[in-house]
Amino acid sequence: MDSLVKNLLENQTKEKIQKPNCQTRTGRSLLAFYLQTKFKQIINHDKKAEKHLILDYRKDFLDDFTNRLIDRPSDRILIALSGQSASGKSTICKVITKCVNQLNLPVTILTADNYFNDISELIKKYGNFDLLRDAGYDVDSPDNFYLDLLRSDILKLQKGDDIYSPEYLVNGTGCSKPNSIFVKSKKVIIVEGMCSIYDKVQDIFDIKVYVDIDNEERKRRFLNRAAQRNQDEANALKHWDYIMEAGKKYLIPNKEKCDIIINGECNLDYFAHMVEYINLITNNFYEE
Repeated sequence: MDSLVKNLLENQTKEKIQKPNCQTRTGRSLLAFYLQTKFKQIINHDKKAEKHLILDYRKDFLDDFTNRLIDRPSDRILIALSGQSASGKSTICKVITKCVNQLNLPVTILTADNYFNDISELIKKYGNFDLLRDAGYDVDSPDNFYLDLLRSDILKLQKGDDIYSPEYLVNGTGCSKPNSIFVKSKKVIIVEGMCSIYDKVQDIFDIKVYVDIDNEERKRRFLNRAAQRNQDEANALKHWDYIMEAGKKYLIPNKEKCDIIINGECNLDYFAHMVEYINLITNNFYEE
């Protein structure tokens, strides 16, 4: 375990505090102050890490977030996890899922890529996805997602209602199956995917996280992934050029609106231990 996080965990275990009465505004305000203090502690410790997890954060986001907890305590916590292709979003979600299972965390992950439009008829017309892209179809455009449905589903989850999300088939057919994946509403809802910070949905999130990474490293990952999928290198490079342009149009402008920028090259064990620490500080209370 990273020595920095080990010290955090050991010290936190010794610092149990009396649980405030969250039924009252005063109690929630005390909890908000506690969480702000602990987040600043995370920031200071992370600065000492060999590879920082937190690259940047919006200076007033913590006040906004804790005020939301005070004003609307019954709502689920909504977190957007976005970033460009091959930045590490899915890998980070795998780590979170592992932590969720190990620590029994009240976290749900909703995959926003399942809200891609059904383009099966277009695939049939042009022959395959690559030919459709070459004909000018802009797959990463906000118009190519069921964003109204995504927004509606997230708001249902926020209020505690379970949903059935669509499922986009990644078998090259371009098919989307409606109402296919059961998604349970838990205390924390993480919506992973590039479109989670698009204009139609970004305003409903409590925290917007952007996974950032050097473009050369991202390209290396992208081409390695294409090779593992037996994709033609020339076509993979062509698609890389497309996602670079799409990123400039749809993601980079929205990156500035995110609350936290995290490092897509961060050590995954370190990231897992940080998740463990966050779980500890949010549950490290005793009751009289």
